[in-house]
Amino acid sequence: MPIFEYKCEECTNKFEVLLKSSASEEKINCPKCGSVKNKKLFSAFSASVQSSSSGGCADGYCTPKAQSSCGCSSGSCGLN
Repeated sequence: MPIFEYKCEECTNKFEVLLKSSASEEKINCPKCGSVKNKKLFSAFSASVQSSSSGGCADGYCTPKAQSSCGCSSGSCGLN
């Protein structure tokens, strides 16, 4: 289920909503003032991968030593 960010055009409150489907987007009420005049915001996400000096998957490719520990048996973690 995606999380969407909104900003109320009435009270300028920013809030997040967890939606099961895009069809339920029509009835979004501001949790602060109850207004339905809300603007969907562009949301960016980030993923972090912990790097270690012993080798790992931080750059999207596993070293042979790290393949067994990080679960990327193909040598590519899919992070790139």
